[in-house]
Parts: sequence; structure tokens; C-alpha cells
Amino acid sequence: MSGDTKGEIINVFKIGDIWCFKYFFGDRELFEGLSEYYNRPKYRFELKDDDERNKVTGYLKENGFEPVTIEDTSDYTVKIDKFKKYAPILRNSIDSTEKEKERVFIMKDLASVEEAVDRGAEKV
Repeated sequence: MSGDTKGEIINVFKIGDIWCFKYFFGDRELFEGLSEYYNRPKYRFELKDDDERNKVTGYLKENGFEPVTIEDTSDYTVKIDKFKKYAPILRNSIDSTEKEKERVFIMKDLASVEEAVDRGAEKV
């Protein structure tokens, strides 16, 4: 484990029927330990039930991280007009949905929420 991850928080969100999180592991060995849960098209880790969530959060704790489970995503949710530039917001989101006039994003952490707001998004 690299020393720079000590105590680093990783938010694990309940979205629909799954738990998921987004994190870039610079340490290949750490990533390999979680690779079976990685959804490459969505750039996130997905855990299908509480057992998988418990297994993965235990693994993260063993490797110096501080996983935080979040069931209420309202503090992490932002929206932006469908026709505004959203790629920088998408990069730090854990999930997104497109509505008739807007895109709604669940951001991976509160710093990403603030950055999205600075880029023109609104908190929902």
C-alpha cells in the first residue's frame, strides 16, 4: 500500500439495487484485488449486494482507506441544462441520468459537487 492513501475516504453509494464507487487506484495490485467488481463502461466499481459491499469495504479498510456508505444521495446530486457542456462534471460523477431538459449527476464526493456548481450545475 502506498502511504498517500492512509485514511483516504471513498464514498460507496447505494444507487438503485447496487452499491457503487469511483476511485482511481494508482497501485495496480490494489486495483487487481477489486477488478472483478469494475464496470469499465461506467468507470466505477459495482457491488450487487450487502455481502459484496461488506467484503469490498473490508478490503479497502485493510488497505488504509476509509469507506463511507451513503444511501441518501441528495447532498451529492446536481443537475445541468441538457445543452450545456457537461464532460468535466461527468468525469467526477458516479451516476448520471438524462431527462427532457437536463442531465442529473450523482457526484463521487462533496468536492466534486462544489466543482460542478462552479461549472454551472445546480444542487438538486
